[in-house]
Amino acid sequence: MSGIAAPIADAAPEAVFTDPTGGGAAAQWTAAQDGPQPYDGMSTDLSVPITMSDGKVLKADIYHPVRGGVRTTEPTPVVLQIQGYNRQAITALGALLQLPGVEQVLLPWVASLNFPGSGLEGITDFTRQLNSGALQVASQDQENLTKGGYTVVQVDIRGTGSSEGQWQVYGAQELQDANDIVGWVNEQPWSNGSIGLNGTSLTGIEAFKAATTGNPAIKAIFGFEPSADPFNDIGATGGGVGAVFLPAWLAVVNALKFAPDIESIIGGRFDPAQQLTWLRDRLADPAVLLDVVANLFTATTTGQYTPATREFLDPNSPFRQGMLIDPTKISAPTFFVSANADAFGSSALDTYNRLPMPLTHKKTIFGDGLHTGSGVIDFGEPGMPPRVDVLQRAWFDKWLKGIDNGIDRYSPITVKQVDGPWVTRTSFPTDGVTYRRAYLNATPSGTAPTAHGDGSLSADPPTTQSQHTVAPGLASICSRDTAQTTLGVTSVIVACSQDSRIRESEGLTFTGAPVTEPTVISGPIAVHLNTIHDTRDGYWTVTVNDVSPDGWSRQLSTGQLVSSLRQIDDARSSRSPNGDYSRPMPYIDLDRRQPTVPGEPTVMDIATTPIDTTLQPGHRLRVDVFAGNFPKGLPPTAMLLDSQLAPQHLVLDPAAPSWVNLPSSQPVS
Repeated sequence: MSGIAAPIADAAPEAVFTDPTGGGAAAQWTAAQDGPQPYDGMSTDLSVPITMSDGKVLKADIYHPVRGGVRTTEPTPVVLQIQGYNRQAITALGALLQLPGVEQVLLPWVASLNFPGSGLEGITDFTRQLNSGALQVASQDQENLTKGGYTVVQVDIRGTGSSEGQWQVYGAQELQDANDIVGWVNEQPWSNGSIGLNGTSLTGIEAFKAATTGNPAIKAIFGFEPSADPFNDIGATGGGVGAVFLPAWLAVVNALKFAPDIESIIGGRFDPAQQLTWLRDRLADPAVLLDVVANLFTATTTGQYTPATREFLDPNSPFRQGMLIDPTKISAPTFFVSANADAFGSSALDTYNRLPMPLTHKKTIFGDGLHTGSGVIDFGEPGMPPRVDVLQRAWFDKWLKGIDNGIDRYSPITVKQVDGPWVTRTSFPTDGVTYRRAYLNATPSGTAPTAHGDGSLSADPPTTQSQHTVAPGLASICSRDTAQTTLGVTSVIVACSQDSRIRESEGLTFTGAPVTEPTVISGPIAVHLNTIHDTRDGYWTVTVNDVSPDGWSRQLSTGQLVSSLRQIDDARSSRSPNGDYSRPMPYIDLDRRQPTVPGEPTVMDIATTPIDTTLQPGHRLRVDVFAGNFPKGLPPTAMLLDSQLAPQHLVLDPAAPSWVNLPSSQPVS
């Protein structure tokens, strides 16, 4: 069975990999990015039309290497980004970074500000990433790459930016367009036939998607915060629709697609007829997918759903199939950066495992952070991983230019331990962990005095039956889940984003005994709940937390599930050797909806974010159970009304126990 896939065997088992710093090779990688370059300038070719196989015209900006004021005539490797946020906006960001003093002085100064213990850590945890190279990668690092001998191409996705057509939101047409774009680039006289794909967030997803075409010209991929499963990562995790993220993200892309093509005027390519076609295409569907979100939250019964909304809730629909990328179809060497609380972090390590290539050809960095930077604080400083732009340049130098720079021997999986160091892994889950049940028990742990319910974790099922009630509330607004869905905006409130105790006032907590030695937790996690509802639906959220001796409850992993959408897709799920689910993946299928029967016990199997971390001696593992997760997720209104926002009940029954299936190096209960 799939789920978190078994790692692809390394074709070069004799390889010796570096630690997270990159070892001695890191200085060479940094010098290649920051030192003297083979070219001293960049020329731009703006608003270049590229005609797709169906006749629609997409717009591209092309950046060429220049030496001594003359654009090179020699073919070069190409770095291609397929852009959804309007290439003009990204070009403006790149130009801002190239202003005198910005990269060299201003960003390092801002990044140096750190006020531990002041209550401002939530702000400085963001600003300290500004010198990590992440901004350069997000803006495609156009000038640095061109001076390094690459031609850089940025193309607006169909229906976005200045490109004609209607936005498909990862649909089949986008895949065909990607293949057409790669083919066009490969045929240009300035291309030497070696193409690298890069992208951040949406554009990182597009890079993954384009790579599945198998086009042999694609020789490497570098992604920052991409996803192979955006629907389940953040769009509608467990059936809870992203009440903030989804409409906000769609509104941004839809708004930016109306920006006029100023570059076509600057570049002398303004075509009135083409601009009229572009405008007609925009007006044909001015708010792509926002109608579906509106229908999900305004329809009071499922019978009021539009055909488009039914596609949203049909895993076999073209829309849902387009949202799912198959990493096994990617053959180009791939390096990507993600994080445990990134908006797309849930699928990251599974994506890595499913890439069908040796460890020398695939790398991932999995930080302890959010979408605003993935926790890449202090990258490039002594004892830390190299800057993100340095890693990108080294990756492309290796696979597009054939430079033997040692990046293939970089740490395969580089993971930030919560409140601990960066570590190297060669597999996920790492060696030495075993899946075990830790049972939810009603015996008070004495560690959660402010929680709605204080229970414990035990190695054996409870001996007596008990029922524990939890009700929907709004304390989830103050949570790491909210920081995740707002892409880090609310992380400035440390008491919410890094401590769950406020949220736990509305939840049931189950806490294990303190561990006596460092305890590794590595792998996907599943929580199995025996529940009772008073109504026809409900909404469950579970988190796995690290509780420090001073009571601080730090969320490590999270999952959620709409009760009526609980049916598990075994073909996409995984089980551990003990037979329990380790990553239960629900269908999220309207046709498979199973309303709960009031008063009848109902099992909920909930997947939480795969993690790799270490509990330090004296720390405890905690499982929290809640009856809601606004604003990260909200059941569609028809299901919310069926739930009546009624209290929900967790039954701790010796004959039908509840548990967490945890991959750890030793028991935590």
